[in-house]
Amino acid sequence: MTQPRPKPSSPCTKLCLLDAATGLCEGCGRTRDEIALWGSMSEPQRRAVMATLDARLRNAFPTRALAPAAS
Repeated sequence: MTQPRPKPSSPCTKLCLLDAATGLCEGCGRTRDEIALWGSMSEPQRRAVMATLDARLRNAFPTRALAPAAS
């Protein structure tokens, strides 16, 4: 019996709003291109992008409080 594939990781917060000034999703911090390519990225590529998202959001929106990262 084969085990089901694990669900690909995603930083999506279901707050999908692209900021015109930064080009970043205000919910997760990804760019439009990263969002479009997410399904074709390998898990290591996804994890590499996700490692940059908190800093991106802090730099792009310094006055906004960020929610703690999900484990």
